[in-house]
Amino acid sequence: MNQFLTLLNPLNSTPQPKISTPWGDLSPRVDIFPVIYLAIIYGFIYILPFGRDIIGISWFDWCRSEDGPLEWIQFISFLCSFIICTLILWKRRKLSINRQSMAWLVLAIVCFFVAGEEISWGERITGFGFDSIRSLNMQGESNIHNIGFIHHKLLDPAFEISCIFLGWLGWRFWPQIDAFPARRFSLYFLLVALFYLYFDLSYASTIKQIRNDQEIFEVLMSIGILSHCWNMLISTRSSIKSRQS
Repeated sequence: MNQFLTLLNPLNSTPQPKISTPWGDLSPRVDIFPVIYLAIIYGFIYILPFGRDIIGISWFDWCRSEDGPLEWIQFISFLCSFIICTLILWKRRKLSINRQSMAWLVLAIVCFFVAGEEISWGERITGFGFDSIRSLNMQGESNIHNIGFIHHKLLDPAFEISCIFLGWLGWRFWPQIDAFPARRFSLYFLLVALFYLYFDLSYASTIKQIRNDQEIFEVLMSIGILSHCWNMLISTRSSIKSRQS
């Protein structure tokens, strides 16, 4: 039971435990939380009954809905990641400005921007927005990523490229820059890239486009970045303490 609970904790800073199965032991070199998460979503929540009787829609549709729980998890994860990135930069403030600090600064800015976009820069909370942006926005909200051209032409490629970079290219070619997630966190990003690639290919094919489950997959990216930042904060604190002792 403890082993399973460890696998369910994406912020676990210890290496992945050995998984005992009836067919033998597995020793994964990457976090398998994304696989467990998708199994729970599509194997349990997807068929969870009585959603329409209680909340008016299925539990599955509620989870992946606009302004639903998964979207708020994304906001919280990106906001926390921004705070952690800022803490890491502050703890490393005495070090010289180099590629490491610049990479962390860029990551902090990106996390802050995405967190703001997730709640339309507070409009979903306060109701205050900008009419100039609303008039261009597909959902009538004050955010940039749902502006027609950006949403239709740039958003999906941006997810695909960034997730491939975070899930593979970063740690593969620039392992010395610790702002890029390590190989351990690959599945948080590569599964998102795979979904968007398959989604776009189905749109371009002769078959009906697959269902848009983007919120289900995007939350993996946000949790992956948060998990990476949290682990690096712990590592940074340990490194500073060892130098001071």
